[in-house]
Amino acid sequence: MTVTHSPAIDVQPWPADFEALQRQDPQLADVLAGETERVSTTLQLGAAENFSSPAVLAALGSALANKYAEGYPGARHHGGCGYADLAEEIAVQRAAALFGTEHANVQPHSGSSAVLAAYAALLRPGDTVLAMGLGVGGHLTHGSPANFSGRWFEFVGYGVEAESGLVDYAQVRELADRHRPKAIVCGAISYPRHLDYAAFREVADECGAYLIADAAHPIGLVAGGAAPSPVPYADLVCATTHKVLRGPRGGMILCGAELAERVDRAVFPFTQGGAQMHTIAAKAVAFGEAAGPAFTGYAHRTVANARALAEGLAEEGLSVITGGTDTHLIVADPAPLGIDTATARGRLAAAGLVLETCGLPYGTERGLRLGTAALSTQGMGRPEMSRIAGLCAAALREEPGVRQAVRELAGDFPPYPG
Repeated sequence: MTVTHSPAIDVQPWPADFEALQRQDPQLADVLAGETERVSTTLQLGAAENFSSPAVLAALGSALANKYAEGYPGARHHGGCGYADLAEEIAVQRAAALFGTEHANVQPHSGSSAVLAAYAALLRPGDTVLAMGLGVGGHLTHGSPANFSGRWFEFVGYGVEAESGLVDYAQVRELADRHRPKAIVCGAISYPRHLDYAAFREVADECGAYLIADAAHPIGLVAGGAAPSPVPYADLVCATTHKVLRGPRGGMILCGAELAERVDRAVFPFTQGGAQMHTIAAKAVAFGEAAGPAFTGYAHRTVANARALAEGLAEEGLSVITGGTDTHLIVADPAPLGIDTATARGRLAAAGLVLETCGLPYGTERGLRLGTAALSTQGMGRPEMSRIAGLCAAALREEPGVRQAVRELAGDFPPYPG
């Protein structure tokens, strides 16, 4: 199907109409207005969040939000899917080109949904899986007993070196040789360094395991050429489409042609129903944006900002795990300042510095997880990172005036100018 638009037919894309929402449901309109004010007057230091472009948001609020389209292009269970098919085909083509892969499934509703489908494509209940331990940076889908992964599969966790905080690749090899897992997962939610995908591939080949890369955090940096790609090494790559990639909240799976059918069946009909077509259209927009030179500059600036922020936090007395970062993500321990992480997060939040907590390697306490994706989208650079590090330290010391300073800085770099 070819998209054509006749100038004789006055049809406009369906924009989000906030004024209509205010008239019809002022209570929810107030909620959305409040959230807009919140992100405009605070600094988003969460490693998992970003600001999508107006074009991505327009696709999310489009007419495709109404379309039911179970199945895949050309094989839907519902009628009227011509434009839905086109949207998904564009998203798949752009994702495959962007990441240099033979196949992309863009239907997963989240990163966790993508991991679930990856396991469904390659494993059976009871299989052994080797993944990063939850206490040192692994995700819930890497074997948490509260998650489907820990209930359906036998997970073995590898760790990091006690002094450096870096992945212990010798331990990975030893555990793989001892347990002979069906799959090895390389990926984390609070590991600030690049992973050695070639080393993981070598270990997987030695024990006959599949290699699954959970690249939810670094995939946007991969798109911008600011991080190594897992695609040449992993059998399946699971990722999110938000975070650094700046798309809508959602997931995707990248793989070679030989596993494409198994992946597609695992997503639909095994783990999901109807695709969210408005989200898929928004993913297509984000993939298109990420293919441009502006995004390449953004990705590298995000890493440079993270390194600058890590340096600033260390100068302020916080302990920065692994001594720095290769990515957009920083893990810091406020203990040297005499503050526990829960107290630190509360003081930072009160000052308008919004971030997350995570486990610390081999520690009983939790640490602070920060990221620079959103700040970089707002146009901030090294001077602002130094200032933010100082604001964090001042907030932890409960100095006066920090909240106003944060408000002023946020106002100088609005996420959506005008």
